[in-house]
Amino acid sequence: MLRRVSLSACFALALVAGMAARAATIEPVTIAGDHFVRAGKPYQIIAGSMHFQRVPRAYWRDRLEKARAMGLNTITTYVFWNAVEPRPGHFDFKGRNDVAAFLRLAQAMGLNVILRPGPYACAEWEAGGLPAWLFADPNLHVRTRDPAFLHAVDRYFDALGRQVAPLMASRGGPVIAVQVENEYGSYGNDRRYMEDIRQALKKAGMGSDILFTSDGPGELKNDAMPGVLAVVNFAPGEARKAFAELAAFRPRQPRMAGEYWAGWFDQWGGAHAQTDTSTQAKELAWILGQGDSVNIYMFEGGTSFGFMNGANFQGGPADHYAPQTTSYDYDAALDEGGRPRRKFMLFRDVIERATDKTPPPLPPALPRMRLPIFTLTQSASLWSNLPAPVHVDLPKPMEHFGQAYGYILYRTRLDGPHHGQLYLGDVRDYAAVYIDRQRVGTVDRRLKQVALDIDTGPGRHTLDVLVENTGRINYGPHLADGRAGLVDPVMFDGRVLHGWDVYPLPMRSPRQIHGWSTVPVTGPAFHRGWFDVTQRLDTFLDVRAFGKGFAWVNGHNLGRIWSIGPQHSLYLPAPWMRRGRNDVVVFDLRSDVRPTLRGLDTPLWSTQARRK
Repeated sequence: MLRRVSLSACFALALVAGMAARAATIEPVTIAGDHFVRAGKPYQIIAGSMHFQRVPRAYWRDRLEKARAMGLNTITTYVFWNAVEPRPGHFDFKGRNDVAAFLRLAQAMGLNVILRPGPYACAEWEAGGLPAWLFADPNLHVRTRDPAFLHAVDRYFDALGRQVAPLMASRGGPVIAVQVENEYGSYGNDRRYMEDIRQALKKAGMGSDILFTSDGPGELKNDAMPGVLAVVNFAPGEARKAFAELAAFRPRQPRMAGEYWAGWFDQWGGAHAQTDTSTQAKELAWILGQGDSVNIYMFEGGTSFGFMNGANFQGGPADHYAPQTTSYDYDAALDEGGRPRRKFMLFRDVIERATDKTPPPLPPALPRMRLPIFTLTQSASLWSNLPAPVHVDLPKPMEHFGQAYGYILYRTRLDGPHHGQLYLGDVRDYAAVYIDRQRVGTVDRRLKQVALDIDTGPGRHTLDVLVENTGRINYGPHLADGRAGLVDPVMFDGRVLHGWDVYPLPMRSPRQIHGWSTVPVTGPAFHRGWFDVTQRLDTFLDVRAFGKGFAWVNGHNLGRIWSIGPQHSLYLPAPWMRRGRNDVVVFDLRSDVRPTLRGLDTPLWSTQARRK
């Protein structure tokens, strides 16, 4: 509705807006010898990590208010490249990817921002933030001087720079520092590559304030650069040693923890991470008492919604592929749903004593709710929801078909009777195998499995291999090969199988699923149900009724389900719900007649490791 406003009122509003804008201006932070400086005075950076793309946009303000309430003066965040450039040259800076909106909000709340734009992030995020389409070109080499990779990085940085450059602290914005690559010293030692990344950042307008590299103490020598601040990453109990090594390596620069790992992440089949809060608080007090700067990793972990969790695979005979859970709770000061832990209050007390400043009051906790048990009354078979196939002679990885995430089905024919070994090779990452739509076994990359024995009766049979990408590697030497699906020829009893129909299943939306029925189905299937609410409050869906799959609520992919745990619930944020009826669709590799769900007000974890 239009309203008339007097000229004097307009002038007053403009004056107030101008004053607010000036008040929100953040002075740059610079380096003077062995300390940081702001407005001519020594400055101590007290930061916490929060990845804005892991937090529902409606909750950014809540989390930033709580950061101020813990006493932080800085928020550190990655930008995940694969989220903002899902297809080459197509950028998405809307919704949870709106980095400029997040930076402006941080500035309005008086927080500095340390930006970590990659191109590689790690962060237990899918492929460490590298887009899946990079791996479609077998000749492209990530994190190297390969011109094809650097061209893609330049395009990404240029697009990101248009969002970020006006918000650098040197231009009155909140971004006081930008990281050059991330932990590259743990991956390589090509200084020319690091210089390429630095120049690309500067060209994109993100090099006008402090630039820094970040790595473990033993890897600093591999990626530290002249004229670029070096900061150090370490676990609790390692502060004194790590800072001593940093000081010996760079004796005339500020000492800062780029990542102080005050928590840890969870992996499928492992035990839920629980860390020593009291030890961390004491060590944080020591760091701040020395006058050193710190970034607490994580302040809040958040959630790797959808299929965006990563996986570790460092290499070596004892190591194995280890995908992370959807929840990135990290045992952080704020839990996955933004609720303060005991750790929050201890850290707040430590920071208040170290700075002699009383933080703002803690905002009220966001309310949560329980949902009574409800049944998913309808089911639809995956076999009835396959897209048109693509015919190939030998299996190809997902990226060959323009697919980034989700599932992919490979189908061929076998003549029987026969008993033999079905060899799938290096499956990426979990395969369910079916003969004539009857499940005969699985091959799990976590368990270093590559084959299974199968029997076929007389006549011709359909062989289906349904592969799930359970998370591309985000850390370790295997990062360079991010292909998903089947990457090797498939053999049966030593004979290569030719002639495959391939069905890409990116699982982008439940809207196209058809064939819903109340009649029980067998094999992999979608299950649908509804719940009603009168008010929208956060909850955690108890998914223990399912085996392996994922869940949509109102079209939002909440993330993966796997009965091996340790995660047995999925965070459902209130902004993704509707007053009244809400739609739930769960895909599950195993069939269950009328499976049920319920909502909890606390997350559900198992405490013991269970690899199978």
